[in-house]
Amino acid sequence: MTTKTAVINGRQIAFFSAFVLPIFKLTEVPALLSKYAKGDLLLPALLHFFFQTALLCAILYCASRSNETLAERLQNKFGKWTRVFYLLYAIYFLFYAVLPLLDLEKFVYAVFFDTAPTLFTFAFFFFFSAFLCVKHIKTVGRFADLSLFLFVLPFLALLLASLAEADFTNLLPIFQQPAGSSFSGFFYTQPHFSDATLLLPLILHLRFEKKDGIKITTGYLIGALFTLLFLTVFYSVYSAIAPRQHYAFSKIAQYFPPLAVIGRVDLLLVFALCIVLFFATATPLFYAVDFTAKAFTKNNKLILSTIVNCGAFLFVLFCNKYYDSVYAFFGNALPPLFIAFSLLPLSLLLLTKRPRQKEKTYA
Repeated sequence: MTTKTAVINGRQIAFFSAFVLPIFKLTEVPALLSKYAKGDLLLPALLHFFFQTALLCAILYCASRSNETLAERLQNKFGKWTRVFYLLYAIYFLFYAVLPLLDLEKFVYAVFFDTAPTLFTFAFFFFFSAFLCVKHIKTVGRFADLSLFLFVLPFLALLLASLAEADFTNLLPIFQQPAGSSFSGFFYTQPHFSDATLLLPLILHLRFEKKDGIKITTGYLIGALFTLLFLTVFYSVYSAIAPRQHYAFSKIAQYFPPLAVIGRVDLLLVFALCIVLFFATATPLFYAVDFTAKAFTKNNKLILSTIVNCGAFLFVLFCNKYYDSVYAFFGNALPPLFIAFSLLPLSLLLLTKRPRQKEKTYA
């Protein structure tokens, strides 16, 4: 018997890949890559994108082998044991959410407040997150459509405004750092580049149609190009001081000459990107709640959402002073865990191929 699942559109997954995934990498990743690889910061980023593209293609191949969604096929193949899969990834997404939450908290306080805010100012984000967590997976798809307008124009405008101060010779010569520096940057930033795993919950609900694979892969490559463009301009602007430039997308355009006359109107562009950033940061918590609800079908998502978001808020409230220690732990000890969970979806290749029917099923 086939279980009922929400069906998400291939276009929406492509938009999520192109316009939401890059925002995960615009806060701390540029400074981290610069710390390890300096002017060669594009090399570890390229290694990440090659690795994640290969994983994404493998997952999409699994999805293309049947008219059924991967979620349906898992349920039909393993029955109640599918809950183990959902529980493992629910725990994984809770771990994944830690660094984006800490980054967002620091970012909000650094960009939006001139004076020290109260400790509970950041709590408003968790009201939004708790609301999102009780919604359907289709909500993620609808926001992915909206992200096209919220991301592309502000992002490109900020890059264009920052070109006035960019010196691209800062990136030369290529391969100026030892290969070990690039691999260190690749290893340490692994928790920030688990893109295929972030797309997995969406692809699980995709009823694969012709050209969906091309759409989604192209969307991901566009998102990768956006990230590489930002890294290029970022290091061209900041060069030797790049490792100390945290949350650079909020200030990279501040040297644009007209801003001295008309004021920091670039912050309007930053605010638009922050809407995408807030949604992206809440997405792993949404996945954790959604997968836990799938594992224990009798549980109420409202209760789960309240527990997860209250726990996340308390974690951020009491652990933000250990920010550097948490980052060191994730970067030094947990990359093998993130790599393992990135590779785990390859087990979907073991699912039996089912003949595809001629009729189409639309979202």
